[in-house]
Amino acid sequence: MPSRDILRQKLLDTPLFAEKIWKLSPAPWPISETQLRDLKRIGAACLSYHRALERLYVRSFTDKKILRNREVYAPWVAEYLDRNKPAGLIRHGRHRAVKGQCPVVLRPDLLITEQGFTMTELDSVPGGVGLTAYLNEVYAEDFPRVIGAHSMPDRFMASLARLTPLQKFPLVAIVVSEEAATYRPEFEWLGEKLRALGHDVHVVAPAQLMQMGDGSYIPVDGAPRRVDTLYRFFELFDLANVKGADGVFNAVEAGTLVLSPPMKAFQEEKLGLALLHHPQLVEFWKENLPEDHHEALYRIIPQTWIMEKTELPPTAVLHAPGFAGRPIREWTELAEASQRERNLIIKASGFHETAWGARSVTLGSDVSREEWLEAIENALNPENETFHVMQEYHKPSRLTHPVYAEDGSVVPADGRVRLCPYFFVDGDTVELSGILATFCPADKKIIHGMSDAALLPCHLVT
Repeated sequence: MPSRDILRQKLLDTPLFAEKIWKLSPAPWPISETQLRDLKRIGAACLSYHRALERLYVRSFTDKKILRNREVYAPWVAEYLDRNKPAGLIRHGRHRAVKGQCPVVLRPDLLITEQGFTMTELDSVPGGVGLTAYLNEVYAEDFPRVIGAHSMPDRFMASLARLTPLQKFPLVAIVVSEEAATYRPEFEWLGEKLRALGHDVHVVAPAQLMQMGDGSYIPVDGAPRRVDTLYRFFELFDLANVKGADGVFNAVEAGTLVLSPPMKAFQEEKLGLALLHHPQLVEFWKENLPEDHHEALYRIIPQTWIMEKTELPPTAVLHAPGFAGRPIREWTELAEASQRERNLIIKASGFHETAWGARSVTLGSDVSREEWLEAIENALNPENETFHVMQEYHKPSRLTHPVYAEDGSVVPADGRVRLCPYFFVDGDTVELSGILATFCPADKKIIHGMSDAALLPCHLVT
């Protein structure tokens, strides 16, 4: 068991994780064999979802039928996913050069609830790769069954290297934007770790990218060097602040640069999860997801709806939560629900700075009627630059885990847990390479990294 002083020295007294301060625990979060099998199935299902979502998007914007044996079309899907996106980004996301590409790192956000795992989001530009790898190494010294242990950096590099199979020693540039600057220290650590393992990996700011001819270059030891693979750690809404973005578009489309995650805006929208539950798309998902993956996704993803203000004919109702035992015609009807009936969350879908983390999240049961109505009206504002979605709230279970008290003693603490498993993609398979657990105080309704949470790796228990 690592002592409090050792953990403080390795975690809190290092500049590795900028502005990230958390409680310390003497033990990783325990994962059972059954949970591990379930997590691996979820990872494979997330990859299948990405493949199927792209198929749906392509059939939508090309006006092709979405079912094999029925004349069913869904042009509205692409219209929703492309809403408020720059024309150049839409064009690039449809380019043949990026056809079939999905992020090399997939990270679902999973709550541990009484029903099992509940997935609130699937992040395709996830932070925490370096953080989790570092925590793995710290705790693996005392807990040999830490999931990922010392292998996470190498597995991350292997997933990137597979993108350029003809390059024996690819030069990888990890580009971290100013918006994501708090994650830079963990990527710097990851880059140093990979260089120590013999890999050619460098962490740069967008302003350091240079376009010369048909190639992309970064400064290394004072000289420009050509980039083979660019790992993007910036959201697409931040693209306007990325110097030379057009050059990156051109290099990717010309085949002289590999980029991951690919710049496909439709992969970064939470409303994609709402499409899984849309009644007009039920048969599409049945046809395009393996049966076990279909079952896994519908079991863990809460009912999710796309919020939009629209005029309805007299005989129509919204695809939305019901109220008082009946369907609704106006989203604002949900403001009349009691606090207990408002187990619903509103959040921004994507392509906006408020879609990061918990910035845009409103939990209906945690606010007044007036605040809930305001959140609904804000979500429906036609001037919004992003859609909002409404999602059923599944309360995380109350669990116990040891933490260090201020005096250095170990005490049991009650809290709620979010697991972030990191899956690295290899063609049509995924590899579970580490799991970050966020253990928050029991009075917190929305789980995210915070100063009074414990951030932990996970280990296998029998």
